Amino acid sequence: MNKGGGVLGGGGGGGSGPTAAAAAAAAQKQKTLLNRVEGDIANIVDNFSHLVNVARVNDPPVRNSQEAFMMEMRAARMVQAADSLLKLVSELKQTAIFSGFASLNDHVEQRRVEFNQLGEKTDRLLSRIGEEAAASLTEFESHYSSSAQKTIQNLQP
Repeated sequence: MNKGGGVLGGGGGGGSGPTAAAAAAAAQKQKTLLNRVEGDIANIVDNFSHLVNVARVNDPPVRNSQEAFMMEMRAARMVQAADSLLKLVSELKQTAIFSGFASLNDHVEQRRVEFNQLGEKTDRLLSRIGEEAAASLTEFESHYSSSAQKTIQNLQP
């Protein structure tokens, strides 16, 4: 028996931004899941104890047919509760998978921002090195053009 209702939806909560809303939704989802688990397990235990109590063999045939019907009913309820638990496990697996993708996407986005910042820093560094190299080259050219070495080379045939 599915007592928890829809779990995959979830409302945001108060707070500041999507992080607080996600935390509130996760807390509500956890509470709903725990309620479903407790309800389903209590249902299985209750029906099993009734099934054991009804399983006594009595002499009157009418009583035995009533007890057989009660046993079938309790067994069916146990199967429904077990089915609900299986669906819950499936939901938890899906949630784990999809939340894993969400955290992976967040991590990828964080790394992308870091690499963009490093790329910009590297571009600035290369630009500065290029400017320094150009300034040094200009200084060396002016120093060479005014040096005695150039004057000697120009005088030699």
